Amino acid sequence: MDNLTRDKPKCMVKLAGKTLLEWQLDAMMTSGVENILVVVGYLYNKVKGNYSIIRNPRWYETNMVTTLTYASKWLEKFTCIISYSDILYHQSHVRRISEAAGDIVVTYDRLWLDLWKERFSNPLSDAETFMENNGRLKEIGEKTDNINKISGQYMGLLKISPIGWENIKNILNEFAQEKIDTLDMTSLLGLLLDRDIVINVVPIDGKWCEVDSGEDLDRYKKRIAEVDSIGKCWPHDWRW
Repeated sequence: MDNLTRDKPKCMVKLAGKTLLEWQLDAMMTSGVENILVVVGYLYNKVKGNYSIIRNPRWYETNMVTTLTYASKWLEKFTCIISYSDILYHQSHVRRISEAAGDIVVTYDRLWLDLWKERFSNPLSDAETFMENNGRLKEIGEKTDNINKISGQYMGLLKISPIGWENIKNILNEFAQEKIDTLDMTSLLGLLLDRDIVINVVPIDGKWCEVDSGEDLDRYKKRIAEVDSIGKCWPHDWRW
């Protein structure tokens, strides 16, 4: 994100007048999520609001899974909806994953290819495998040049129950902290699949986006302007 995050974490970057975090909070609270915890790291003192905060003081040397473990006290007690901090999504996606059965559930976008074509000259340079069968995840997170191995794009929106978190902790206990520190979420989901732990999936069709670069922001701003010019309200009526 270059200079866009020189003085603030990515979740505080603005799009369409609101920070990415504000978009996420609106979707969560509109969908009935009452208690929110934000795990902070880089420039943590810039994140302030009407929500609980816990800090990962080792953010500079850890990946997503270690950051998630700082929310363990919540995950042990409550079924939690977990969101990456650099995605935006329609409130209906939160409702759907909230209502879905399963102790570990992820959403995926079946219309991912149109958006990835906008973002990348070669969509397969960034996309990873995502295979499901009868509502259960079968494969995730591998590089591929076969588009038929991508049923959709994993979004970074998950649900984990206390039972699901116990399964995750049992797996993490197999590894030294140094290994855990390197794990991202798709790697963790792959480890769960290797141990035959069920991961349910919820398909959605668009109405979300991922912000990975300044170019992404410019692209979305252009799309928002196009939508606003015909009287629609993003993100509710915006395809992406």
